[in-house]
Amino acid sequence: MFAVIRVRGRPDVNVDVRRTMELMNLTRVNHCVIVPEDDVTKGMLQKAKDYITWGEINADVLEEMIRIRGRLVGDDQITDEYLSTNTEFKSVNEMAAAVLNGNYRMKDVEGAKAVFRLHPPEKGYEGIKRSYRNGGALGYRGEAINELIARML
Repeated sequence: MFAVIRVRGRPDVNVDVRRTMELMNLTRVNHCVIVPEDDVTKGMLQKAKDYITWGEINADVLEEMIRIRGRLVGDDQITDEYLSTNTEFKSVNEMAAAVLNGNYRMKDVEGAKAVFRLHPPEKGYEGIKRSYRNGGALGYRGEAINELIARML
């Protein structure tokens, strides 16, 4: 599974890129979504690569992100108690493992929001106009996405 974070804002965004980011629910800066690693998603990521960053998320970071920034409708937090009464999972840890395996999606949890609203990263982005390979913050960053998410929680 990929974690995708929107890095750049709205002005002067191409219509096709804006529509692609809307389809991924990335409507604002610092929003994060978890998407499957398939051909359709990879095409969408390549189309919006100048406005987003993505990489493979690990289980510990996903669990922490769900606990801290996961929200239900009404802006309540996702808790173990809520999951045990409203889903087949007993804890956030079980749900995070199922999401990473591709068996479950965030929008499958009744009342849960599929978007994580993260804080801006501590010490800022590396630069929002260059790719990650060139010292910036955009594009594919692999396992380094986990470090960025930890700075944004």
